[in-house]
Amino acid sequence: MLNNFKKIPPIVIHVLLWTFFLIISASQIYYRIGSIPQDFIVRSLTLILAFYLNFNLLVPYLLLNKKIPLYFLVLLAFSFFFSFILHEFLPRPFDTPPNFNGGNFPKLPPPENHGPLFLNFRGFFPSGGLLLLIFTLSTSIKLGLEWFKSENKRVAIESEKVNSELSFLKAQLNPHFLFNSLNSIYSLAHKQSKDTTNAIVILSDLMRYMIYETNKDLVPLEKEIEYIKNYVSLQLLRLKDSSNVKLNIHGNLKFSIEPLLLISFIENAFKYGTDFTGKTNVNIKITIDEELLTFNVFNSVTHQQPKTKDSGVGLENIKNRLKLLYPNQHNINIKNEKNSYEVNLTLKLKTL
Repeated sequence: MLNNFKKIPPIVIHVLLWTFFLIISASQIYYRIGSIPQDFIVRSLTLILAFYLNFNLLVPYLLLNKKIPLYFLVLLAFSFFFSFILHEFLPRPFDTPPNFNGGNFPKLPPPENHGPLFLNFRGFFPSGGLLLLIFTLSTSIKLGLEWFKSENKRVAIESEKVNSELSFLKAQLNPHFLFNSLNSIYSLAHKQSKDTTNAIVILSDLMRYMIYETNKDLVPLEKEIEYIKNYVSLQLLRLKDSSNVKLNIHGNLKFSIEPLLLISFIENAFKYGTDFTGKTNVNIKITIDEELLTFNVFNSVTHQQPKTKDSGVGLENIKNRLKLLYPNQHNINIKNEKNSYEVNLTLKLKTL
């Protein structure tokens, strides 16, 4: 409904609002004096002219350019100018005697002339007050619209910045994942394992998902879980002893999630969860309870693998993505102990 309202041309909105204003004003005058003055339209058009003069010229070119003293000086000059037109060239609408219910009233004497307009404050202030209201209203609306425009621009710039940063993080993540996967296949090929062909097929499925699905903002959780299963299957092919590798998934998968959000933690677990004998101890648990995803990865740690400058790139990547994508909607706790490493993540999922 809001989107449909935004599609209405601004000129239509202005015309409707002024029409409503004129109908209300005419109704009040008619109720007070029993008729509509002949100069009602001229007076109304004068006030509308004052509104748009301030709205389209004075506020944009003076007030918003911080020429505040000049703005108020020009505004005061125009106030006197329009008041002069309303009082000197047009009769006052309430000079006509009221005629309620067809009653006859004696004709009122003409108003006393106390001199020029600038000395006739009694006649000046009614129109001056109305002009002040018109100018205040147009200034407030214009400043409000400019604030919303600048706020939308700021949000758009911030959103573009976030999208650019996310694209950069994804660009980092894909080569990182491919490098680790190719290492796994290289290990199989080096051992001349019969599982090498199967590993290449699995890797092709993984790459297909990364190429055709991860360019979206959200993917079905079911596809992301299938991707994780394929990755774990690829790791199982290269491991000598995978008896302590466990993957448990429970709950309703009918939700959506940001793509490649969990894989870095799992990569890290397999990288550091294998000791020098080839024995791997990795336990992965994913539980979905309503909209809350609980993700737990535990792995034993061997000190046989020295850390390089690239160590932890994937983890820092995913932490930054979580901050950008799920602000105040996730909680992560990492336990890095001497012989084990554990990640606990809770995340509020989005519905499909």
